[in-house]
Amino acid sequence: MTNKKKWFSLLLLLSFSEAHAQTDFIRVTANDAESLLSAIEQANKQNKDSTASRLYIMVPNGTYDLNNRVLTKITGHNIAIVGQSMRGTVIVNKPAVENEGISKTATLLNRSTGLYLQDLTLKNALEYYKSGAAGRAVCLQDKGTRTICKNVCMLSYQDTYYTDNEQGQSYLENSEIHGTVDFICGAGDTYFNRCTIVTERRNRDGSGRNVIAAPRTVGTLWGYVFESCTVYNRQSDFAWARGWKEQPHCTWLNTKLMSPEKLTKERFDPKGMRTIDSRFHEFHTMDVSGKDITPETNVLNFTLDKDSKEFQTVYTAEEAARYKLEEIFPGWRPEKMVRKMTKRAEWLKRLLF
Repeated sequence: MTNKKKWFSLLLLLSFSEAHAQTDFIRVTANDAESLLSAIEQANKQNKDSTASRLYIMVPNGTYDLNNRVLTKITGHNIAIVGQSMRGTVIVNKPAVENEGISKTATLLNRSTGLYLQDLTLKNALEYYKSGAAGRAVCLQDKGTRTICKNVCMLSYQDTYYTDNEQGQSYLENSEIHGTVDFICGAGDTYFNRCTIVTERRNRDGSGRNVIAAPRTVGTLWGYVFESCTVYNRQSDFAWARGWKEQPHCTWLNTKLMSPEKLTKERFDPKGMRTIDSRFHEFHTMDVSGKDITPETNVLNFTLDKDSKEFQTVYTAEEAARYKLEEIFPGWRPEKMVRKMTKRAEWLKRLLF
């Protein structure tokens, strides 16, 4: 679309909307964090009602630096925040090291139903390697439900993505998550579809060991499900997951490991933080060439203090086949919603950017 046609179409749309109804989008000023915050505030008010129509916040390429601001709240329902591109649209904050904490540092804090994020990067720039024993710095703390991320990159180290709703449902597609310690953590049912997981250096020199996921599955059936994801490893060894509390579930299906030698011998961390009842499984794990490298069996004793419980962590094909989207999310088809909203978002991009 030429610039002349683009602006003519925009003028027609705005003229129509002024005469008949509100537009379904807000355009943010490039590289202007205050404009982004203002758009979120406006969207929260406009979509206060749970039945509100979808509202798109369109964010051009640029860096939206929130400085030390934390917990920017999304409370309006059915809000979509769409960037121009995953690498080019960056929303970043930098909490002070002395204020680190899983519930105190998030770049965005979602409390809504139906949040949709697409084509952007969330970065928590807390100085992790200067934080000492802990550097908990969250990109997205999700207390909402039915959240969808499409082409979203999350950059941090510890507790990068925090699903903080015991009954929450969320779906990530073609997204990328970086971290070191428990960097995908929390409750609810979350489906990671064709995502890229990147384990960073646990310590600056590459020593130490990472854990990708720390679920605390409380009141849902499935926990974290990783389907056809790819794991890249910067240097430090890593484990798939460890238990946080309750009956944590975490399942890896058809995963490709770019550095399979870096996966720890046990594969999962058998030492629970507040539980031994860890329901952890894998099926059809592959190396970079696509060769199946799953062991025939992997029986672990999950332990907590003097207690232990034995689990088989390798699934059969029949067991793995149960993990279908329609079974995990009955009554909600996020993959179909992605196709619909991507189409609308791409049209708005052509119009606005």
